[in-house]
Amino acid sequence: MSAVHRRSLADAAATEALGAALAGGMASGVVHLVGDLGAGKTTLVRGLLRALGHEGAVRSPTYTLVEPYDAGGRRIYHVDLYRLGDPEELAFIGLDDLFAPGVLTLLEWPQRGAGVLPRPDLEVTLEYVGGARRAEVCGITPAGAAAVAKISSCET
Repeated sequence: MSAVHRRSLADAAATEALGAALAGGMASGVVHLVGDLGAGKTTLVRGLLRALGHEGAVRSPTYTLVEPYDAGGRRIYHVDLYRLGDPEELAFIGLDDLFAPGVLTLLEWPQRGAGVLPRPDLEVTLEYVGGARRAEVCGITPAGAAAVAKISSCET
Protein backbone atom coordinates (compact mmCIF):
# COMPACT_ATOMS: atom_id res chain seq x y z
CA MET A 1 0.00 0.00 0.00
CA SER A 2 1.36 3.43 -0.92
CA ALA A 3 0.83 6.83 0.68
CA VAL A 4 -0.40 9.63 -1.59
CA HIS A 5 -0.46 13.41 -1.28
CA ARG A 6 -2.16 15.64 -3.84
CA ARG A 7 -1.67 19.38 -4.12
CA SER A 8 -2.77 22.13 -6.51
CA LEU A 9 0.07 24.32 -7.71
CA ALA A 10 -1.02 27.85 -8.55
CA ASP A 11 2.35 28.99 -9.89
CA ALA A 12 6.11 28.37 -9.95
CA ALA A 13 6.42 29.53 -6.33
CA ALA A 14 3.96 26.82 -5.26
CA THR A 15 5.96 24.24 -7.21
CA GLU A 16 9.16 25.40 -5.51
CA ALA A 17 7.39 25.20 -2.13
CA LEU A 18 6.53 21.57 -2.84
CA GLY A 19 10.21 21.00 -3.66
CA ALA A 20 11.17 22.60 -0.34
CA ALA A 21 8.75 20.27 1.47
CA LEU A 22 10.32 17.35 -0.38
CA ALA A 23 13.76 18.48 0.87
CA GLY A 24 12.50 18.15 4.42
CA GLY A 25 10.90 14.79 3.81
CA MET A 26 13.41 12.85 1.74
CA ALA A 27 17.05 12.87 2.86
CA SER A 28 18.21 10.17 0.46
CA GLY A 29 16.79 7.67 -1.98
CA VAL A 30 15.34 7.67 -5.46
CA VAL A 31 12.60 10.07 -6.60
CA HIS A 32 10.94 9.74 -9.98
CA LEU A 33 9.72 13.03 -11.45
CA VAL A 34 6.98 12.41 -13.98
CA GLY A 35 5.35 14.99 -16.23
CA ASP A 36 5.24 16.44 -19.70
CA LEU A 37 7.76 18.97 -20.97
CA GLY A 38 7.27 22.22 -19.07
CA ALA A 39 5.28 20.61 -16.25
CA GLY A 40 7.62 21.99 -13.59
CA LYS A 41 10.02 19.15 -12.80
CA THR A 42 13.13 21.34 -12.77
CA THR A 43 11.24 24.06 -10.88
CA LEU A 44 10.47 21.47 -8.19
CA VAL A 45 14.15 20.49 -8.02
CA ARG A 46 15.10 24.18 -7.74
CA GLY A 47 12.81 24.52 -4.73
CA LEU A 48 14.35 21.46 -3.11
CA LEU A 49 17.90 22.69 -3.67
CA ARG A 50 17.15 26.24 -2.49
CA ALA A 51 15.59 24.84 0.70
CA LEU A 52 18.88 23.03 1.32
CA GLY A 53 20.91 26.22 0.87
CA HIS A 54 22.05 25.92 -2.76
CA GLU A 55 22.50 29.43 -4.16
CA GLY A 56 23.81 28.69 -7.65
CA ALA A 57 21.97 28.07 -10.88
CA VAL A 58 19.70 25.05 -11.19
CA ARG A 59 19.49 23.95 -14.79
CA SER A 60 17.58 21.18 -16.45
CA PRO A 61 20.08 18.40 -17.18
CA THR A 62 18.44 17.68 -20.55
CA TYR A 63 21.75 17.90 -22.43
CA THR A 64 24.20 16.95 -19.68
CA LEU A 65 21.99 14.05 -18.41
CA VAL A 66 23.27 14.52 -14.85
CA GLU A 67 23.76 17.62 -12.69
CA PRO A 68 25.43 16.89 -9.32
CA TYR A 69 24.90 19.12 -6.29
CA ASP A 70 26.16 19.22 -2.73
CA ALA A 71 23.60 21.00 -0.58
CA GLY A 72 22.49 20.72 3.02
CA GLY A 73 25.20 18.16 3.71
CA ARG A 74 23.79 15.87 1.03
CA ARG A 75 24.94 14.62 -2.35
CA ILE A 76 22.10 15.14 -4.84
CA TYR A 77 21.91 14.10 -8.47
CA HIS A 78 19.38 15.66 -10.83
CA VAL A 79 19.07 13.32 -13.81
CA ASP A 80 17.13 13.85 -17.03
CA LEU A 81 16.72 10.75 -19.18
CA TYR A 82 14.66 12.45 -21.91
CA ARG A 83 17.43 12.06 -24.51
CA LEU A 84 18.37 8.53 -23.49
CA GLY A 85 18.13 6.25 -26.52
CA ASP A 86 18.23 2.94 -24.69
CA PRO A 87 18.06 2.05 -20.97
CA GLU A 88 21.37 0.20 -21.30
CA GLU A 89 23.07 3.58 -21.88
CA LEU A 90 22.62 4.22 -18.16
CA ALA A 91 25.67 2.04 -17.50
CA PHE A 92 27.82 4.78 -19.06
CA ILE A 93 26.67 7.55 -16.72
CA GLY A 94 27.72 5.91 -13.45
CA LEU A 95 24.78 4.03 -11.96
CA ASP A 96 26.81 3.11 -8.88
CA ASP A 97 27.30 6.77 -7.98
CA LEU A 98 23.71 7.75 -8.71
CA PHE A 99 22.23 5.13 -6.41
CA ALA A 100 24.86 4.92 -3.67
CA PRO A 101 23.66 4.86 -0.05
CA GLY A 102 23.02 8.34 1.35
CA VAL A 103 22.53 9.93 -2.08
CA LEU A 104 19.31 11.62 -3.20
CA THR A 105 18.67 11.02 -6.90
CA LEU A 106 15.93 12.95 -8.67
CA LEU A 107 15.08 11.37 -12.04
CA GLU A 108 13.16 13.12 -14.81
CA TRP A 109 11.70 10.84 -17.51
CA PRO A 110 12.35 7.65 -15.49
CA GLN A 111 10.31 5.58 -17.96
CA ARG A 112 13.27 5.90 -20.37
CA GLY A 113 15.32 3.80 -17.94
CA ALA A 114 12.70 1.09 -17.42
CA GLY A 115 14.15 -2.26 -16.52
CA VAL A 116 17.48 -0.79 -15.43
CA LEU A 117 16.60 1.78 -12.76
CA PRO A 118 15.97 0.77 -9.17
CA ARG A 119 12.48 1.04 -7.74
CA PRO A 120 11.79 4.60 -6.57
CA ASP A 121 11.07 5.52 -2.99
CA LEU A 122 8.86 8.36 -4.15
CA GLU A 123 7.12 9.28 -7.38
CA VAL A 124 6.09 12.88 -8.04
CA THR A 125 3.71 13.44 -10.95
CA LEU A 126 3.17 16.98 -12.21
CA GLU A 127 0.32 17.56 -14.63
CA TYR A 128 -2.10 20.10 -15.99
CA VAL A 129 -5.73 19.43 -15.20
CA GLY A 130 -8.35 21.83 -16.52
CA GLY A 131 -5.82 24.61 -17.02
CA ALA A 132 -4.34 24.28 -13.52
CA ARG A 133 -1.21 22.46 -12.43
CA ARG A 134 -1.52 19.61 -9.96
CA ALA A 135 1.02 17.43 -8.15
CA GLU A 136 0.62 13.92 -6.86
CA VAL A 137 3.30 12.57 -4.55
CA CYS A 138 3.22 8.82 -4.06
CA GLY A 139 5.34 7.00 -1.48
CA ILE A 140 6.37 3.62 -2.88
CA THR A 141 8.65 2.35 -0.10
CA PRO A 142 8.39 2.85 3.67
CA ALA A 143 10.89 5.74 3.37
CA GLY A 144 8.74 7.24 0.61
CA ALA A 145 5.56 6.86 2.67
CA ALA A 146 7.28 8.64 5.59
CA ALA A 147 8.27 11.44 3.19
CA VAL A 148 4.66 11.77 2.01
CA ALA A 149 3.53 12.14 5.64
CA LYS A 150 6.07 14.95 6.17
CA ILE A 151 5.15 16.64 2.90
CA SER A 152 1.47 16.47 3.79
CA SER A 153 2.21 18.20 7.10
CA CYS A 154 3.88 21.06 5.16
CA GLU A 155 0.76 21.83 3.09
CA THR A 156 0.62 25.52 2.25
